[in-house]
Amino acid sequence: MTTQGKPISELNRVREWAQEIIRAGHEPPWAWYQYMKLVETVDAILEGITVTTTVNSPQSVQHQEKPHQLVETTYRQGTSRPHPVGTKVRMPM
Repeated sequence: MTTQGKPISELNRVREWAQEIIRAGHEPPWAWYQYMKLVETVDAILEGITVTTTVNSPQSVQHQEKPHQLVETTYRQGTSRPHPVGTKVRMPM
């Protein structure tokens, strides 16, 4: 997801739509509350996007220069210790 372009414009469009419905004032209280939550959620998402944007940060450039490298796992399936059968489990009271 990019921080510019369609995703942000779509979020803004949804926010404006919900605000228009709220301003119209024809919704029941439960629906009004849901639209308010929608507006607040979109605001939080947009604020989070602006805070976490790292497109031009030196750290993101540094990570882009390193190629991804596959590593071999050291865990082997079937080597875990078996669970003792018949052991009673103590439950808190």
